[in-house]
Amino acid sequence: MSTDKAKRTKSSVATPAASPDGARSAVADRAILESISDGVFTVDRDFRITYLNRSAEEIIQVRREEAIGRMCCEVFRSNLCEGACALRRTLEQGRPIIDLSCFIVNNAGQRVSVSISTAVLRDASGAVIGGAETFRNLSDIEQLREEISATRKIGDFGSHSPSMRAIFSQLPAIAETSSTVLIRGETGSGKEFLARTIHANGPRRDGPFVAINCGAFPETLLESELFGYKKGAFTGADRDKPGRFALAEGGTLLLDEIGEISPAMQVRLLRVLQERSYEPLGAVKSVRSDVRIIAATHRQLEELVASGAFRQDLFYRINVVQLALPPLRERREDIPFLVDQFIRRFNLVMNRRVAGVSRSTLRILSDYSWPGNIRQLENCIERSMVFCRGAMIEVDDLPDEVRASGDALSPLPLPATSIQEAVNLSERQAIQAALAQCNGNRRLAAESLGLHPTTLYRKLKRLGLRIDLPDGRYKKN
Repeated sequence: MSTDKAKRTKSSVATPAASPDGARSAVADRAILESISDGVFTVDRDFRITYLNRSAEEIIQVRREEAIGRMCCEVFRSNLCEGACALRRTLEQGRPIIDLSCFIVNNAGQRVSVSISTAVLRDASGAVIGGAETFRNLSDIEQLREEISATRKIGDFGSHSPSMRAIFSQLPAIAETSSTVLIRGETGSGKEFLARTIHANGPRRDGPFVAINCGAFPETLLESELFGYKKGAFTGADRDKPGRFALAEGGTLLLDEIGEISPAMQVRLLRVLQERSYEPLGAVKSVRSDVRIIAATHRQLEELVASGAFRQDLFYRINVVQLALPPLRERREDIPFLVDQFIRRFNLVMNRRVAGVSRSTLRILSDYSWPGNIRQLENCIERSMVFCRGAMIEVDDLPDEVRASGDALSPLPLPATSIQEAVNLSERQAIQAALAQCNGNRRLAAESLGLHPTTLYRKLKRLGLRIDLPDGRYKKN
């Protein structure tokens, strides 16, 4: 060790108390810190490391004699170090931070997901002498989340909710065909995103994806938007204009809110679907169409058919394959992951460094009914990040209607208050559902989940699930 480093080490490490009892207490405390699995380090008021335990050495992959005396941002290289340092915030505000998820880059260049907690470090007289930070390696949890995601993810479309299992089981077969698809779901539930996923994973993936909201145009404009027009077709038509069918040639056309189109437009659209041809306004001959149609609606088309507002033959023509997309309130397991995704996106757009949401904030977000579904949640996170001034989105940053629901609503069945707990909940539900479907047969359940039986047993133990009967039935501890 160099003389300079030796001096730094000697001056940085706390001196044991003079009394025998104090010395024994200090030794005992140090022994405890050395035996725990969480990484621990302390810093002085200049943020230079004064102590690093064995687990911290292993996680960061650094020798403590190389770390002590250096700035903590040089050793503990976290995504929070620039602009959102948790230790700095704790020392400035005097308040601890608990279970904040982030990542570090260890000395091997590997990204490691961790959960950190911070506290103020005081001497015997109560004076602030620095700070302490503990961090837990979440690599196993991240791997677990990836395993769960892999079983319910196609392209960028993923979910952790059992209510989405039917859609994911059907999606690969649907994507590989050119059959017409009807997607049903509430406004903002992600119908267009699902349609794009079908297109991106099918044989037309190299062709264009074109979407049109049929409810946004009056009948006369919708006709020209869909089929285009020829020069001179009407006053002001000084050139040819291709419609959405022409723009989507060889690809996919999404007819969003198809339940809003007029009876006359329904007749024209039915002809296109039957004959695979259409006539632009002012044209004298038909144009062949090679387009896959995906229709979407938030309306109950059967009721519109019964009332005569929607043609029965058109309904049967578009209802070849139907997918019902559950609203967000029926797949609350997805809320923590969507929140995390939106925060990462808006950090890039806004050039911010928001690390996540607090426990109480996530609880409120999980309890809220989300009448506007995913679109409303996205807008809520964007608005909250505009007013967020700390490292975490707090309850006061939420819109009034969402924040007020924290007291108005009774707790809903998502107890997760962190990404880790949401992952555990999703995995527990997936395993229980697989075991129930396989009549308690652990081997078959493991196969259905895409896991090795040994991996399944390990997960059962970790989640507190026990299989203790010969026929494989299980119960919770």
